[in-house]
Amino acid sequence: MKSGANSHLIVIGGGIVGLAAALKIGARFPGLRITVLEKESTVGRHQTANNSGVLHSGLYYKPGSVKARMAVQGIREMVAFCEENSVPYEVCGKLVVAVDDAEVPRLRDLLARGTQNGLKGLRWLNREEMREIEPHVGGVAAVHVPQEGIVDYSIVCQAMLPRIAAQNGRVVTGARVAKLKREAGRWLAETTAGDFEADFLVNCAGLHCDRVSELAGEKRTMRIVPFRGEYYKLKPARQHLVRNLIYPVPDPLFPFLGVHFTRLIEGGVEAGPNAVLAFKREGYKKTDFSAADLYDAISFAGLWKFIGRHKRMCWEEIRRSFSKSLFCQALQRLVPELREEDLETGGAGVRAQAMTPAGDLVEDFAFVRGVKAVHVLNAPSPAATASLAIGTEIANQVEL
Repeated sequence: MKSGANSHLIVIGGGIVGLAAALKIGARFPGLRITVLEKESTVGRHQTANNSGVLHSGLYYKPGSVKARMAVQGIREMVAFCEENSVPYEVCGKLVVAVDDAEVPRLRDLLARGTQNGLKGLRWLNREEMREIEPHVGGVAAVHVPQEGIVDYSIVCQAMLPRIAAQNGRVVTGARVAKLKREAGRWLAETTAGDFEADFLVNCAGLHCDRVSELAGEKRTMRIVPFRGEYYKLKPARQHLVRNLIYPVPDPLFPFLGVHFTRLIEGGVEAGPNAVLAFKREGYKKTDFSAADLYDAISFAGLWKFIGRHKRMCWEEIRRSFSKSLFCQALQRLVPELREEDLETGGAGVRAQAMTPAGDLVEDFAFVRGVKAVHVLNAPSPAATASLAIGTEIANQVEL
């Protein structure tokens, strides 16, 4: 085991990935002084706190990809962490549903993919069998994924804090990084909470990770394009329509998964999300706006290439954003008994999605090595589930 005595490391970003990185780096380098810099007043405020709280098992991801490997390992580690730290969670399982015969071949491919990724207990279900698990589900066939679960990742973050402190780490909030520079072989971070020096830099800045990498001297090739996902909730009297998790079969022609149902660990059922361009990187409401963020997106050629390639999907997502009726119609494909009046407005999240200049969404997790630095430049879902595995990956790239 290497020692980090007399060395200092900075993690930028106090979301679940940044905190998990600090935890894993501290375990690998005993004695290393670790400082997590978080611009908000508390940790885990953005992607961590504004997702549906699913423990993803690794079903959807391309075999051999970093995502697949880290999701499978990550859920094991996350469940163990929750057990050890008394964080409420539940491994409740989910159904992935083929709504008609045309989707059945894709569902079979998904079953094969999950098996390749090492998931245990996957089962193919006919209509009668799937309704034993979810009595109100529609469709013609389903795959049951028993390892899927639910948790509140904000609570996970709070449980990480004392563990980080016990490893000689600290978290500084209200510390937005304004400048990064190399001086005498060390990093200097100028922040709203003062200046911090370090021998090594880890960028886990989520929605701002591309900008932070640019501050550190990296060329900003990929661009974070913020997509807002909007949710409805089932009214209490209709929550019996969904027992646990009901997901669609992804369409390979479209880059997003589609709307689904998620039971929340604190109670209630969430339905969604759609995916629309956010006019602010932390824009959780339609009215949230940042001229700088919007210009950053619309001046990026990759976004226009993406829109040109997916015109129909983009238009449908925008229409659904402004029409409860259309949103409900999409949900009814999975639960036909659902009615528009069963839905009430829920929350929203913003996905930090990396996009290439060619207009392609970066599908896998992306890590870039800099001078005495590691930049996490793409960590969308299932990053929360996989955060501890991602933390190990980052720790293995740290060189003191």
